[in-house]
Order: sequence, then structure tokens, then C-alpha cells
Amino acid sequence: MRRIGAALLLPLLAAVALVGCSTSAAPPASPNTTVTASGSFGAVPTVKIPAEKASSDLYIKTEVAGTGATLAKSDAFLSDYVVYLWSGTTHKLVLSTYTTTPQVLTNALLPGLTKALEGKKMGSRVLVVVPPKYGYGSAGNPQVGVTGTDTLVFVVDMLKIYPATDSASGTQVSNGGGGLPTVTAAASGKAPTVKVPATAPPTSLVVKTLIKGSGPPVAKGQYVVTQYVGLNWRTRAVFDSSWARSTPLGFQIDATPAQIIPGWDMGLVGVPVGSRVMLVIPPKDGYGSAGASQAGIKGTDTLVFVVDILDAVNGSSH
Repeated sequence: MRRIGAALLLPLLAAVALVGCSTSAAPPASPNTTVTASGSFGAVPTVKIPAEKASSDLYIKTEVAGTGATLAKSDAFLSDYVVYLWSGTTHKLVLSTYTTTPQVLTNALLPGLTKALEGKKMGSRVLVVVPPKYGYGSAGNPQVGVTGTDTLVFVVDMLKIYPATDSASGTQVSNGGGGLPTVTAAASGKAPTVKVPATAPPTSLVVKTLIKGSGPPVAKGQYVVTQYVGLNWRTRAVFDSSWARSTPLGFQIDATPAQIIPGWDMGLVGVPVGSRVMLVIPPKDGYGSAGASQAGIKGTDTLVFVVDILDAVNGSSH
């Protein structure tokens, strides 16, 4: 099982820190302008890349102009996309969400993608040819097999916006307490305050609904979009928070390999969209006996998460 930080699975597009820069659209003579993407929005695009070397120009083309909400710098958004690696005179498909689930993308994108997508409307399909200086730079990204001379070609379908201030939208039914942590709602766009009691934690998984949403229940295999704050019962301190990053977290429930710790996989299934739930997770359903030293979590630590379920979408049927 892959576990990063507080059960995060970072998408390829936000995997490393990148150096930003600005540019204008590629001039007509550039080979990059001959890249095409055909097909309907929401369907797997057919991408054609010339059998020649890419130029150094960033090329952006809106293939389908959407009419939905406009993407702001602070927004996350749900998307389907393909990524091609253009190396020398050859190219290959390296990633497609159309055969799995959509993914949430954030404002921590490659510089070329940030320029291409910010200000676009939902319902848009955007083709972006990203040379190294607008991507991973001269160092490349060995983790995902990109060298310092490779150009990346993206086709992105922009599905739905999640503002950084999104939170649970249902009806308040509990604040916790009674031997469990007490949760106090904060102002819009802020993490709730969680007070952990000075008592021993439960020894089995606890799922406590705090706000009950009116949406459909989360099902196995769905891609779920959340806001959350995580605390260590032993230290009573916050060790991770999507609210602090102003970025909702997206992941697939019950994925293989797992994308989240077992307590989330077990605790969120069946919870209606729009809900806020408290998960009290013993070590065996969290990071196990190994713990997570980078977050100060020991192998004996019980964890507390307060999770807002913003959305749940089915896997792609393309």
C-alpha cells in the first residue's frame, strides 16, 4: 500500500515543486502547433503528434469552449486527461484517467498547465504542449520517467470546480463528545476546531456523523473529493490539513493498490455526500506498527480525522 503524508496520493501533475514562467502562444511555424486532439468532450481524445522534434514553445489550444464556472487560481477542479511523452521524433501515451477515474487537479500544476487552464470555464477541453522549460525543467522528473529534454502533451477535460472554501453542506446532527473529540465548526473556508479528550482512545474504528449530507452514499470504487483535518490523539495536535493547503483531496475508495489508509476506506463507504464525519482510527487501521515518522506518528498512535465529503463520482466508462 502506498501511503504518503496523511494518506495522500499526489497526482503526477503536482508531484514536484516546479519553477514558473510566462509565455505567449506558439508561433505558427512551430512543430508544436501541428499537434491535434479530436473527439467529443468527455470521450477519450485522439491525439496526433508529428514525427519530428518538438520546439521550445508553449502551445495552448482550446478544443472545446465550456460555458460553466471559470477556474480561479485558488480553485481545485475535477478533470479527465491524457498525457503523452514527446521524446525526439517519437511519442507515447503515459497516462490516461479515462479508463480509471477522474482526478482532482490543484493550483500546484506545471507552469505551462497553470497558464493554459487558469481562467478557462468548466466544460472546456484544452490541448497543451509543454516543453521542458514550462514543465519539469532541465532536471526532468525521473520519478515519472521524464527527462530534461522531453516535451509533454496534455489534453484536459475540465469537469467541475471545487473552491478552496468548500465544506460539508448538510444538517448538523452532532458535535462529538461523550468520550470522543469535540468538533466546533469554524468560519467558511477554515478547518473545524477539534478538541481531543484527556482519556484513552477507542481501540476500534469509530465513525461519527457530525453533519449529515443529502447526497448519495459513497460507494466502493468511486472517486471521492474531501476536505479534512487530521490530529494525533496522543499529542492532540494537528499533523495534516487540506484546509491549510486550501486544496481539497481526491482519491479512489477501495482502490488496488490502496490510495488511503484502511480507516478511510472502511469509514467513508456509505456516508452521504455533503456530510462531515469524524473518524477515530486505531493503529491497525491507520499506518500500522510502522507509523509515519514524517508526520510524527508512532506505531501505537490513534488518529482523529474530521472529513467533509464534497463529492463522489463513478469511475470512467470510456
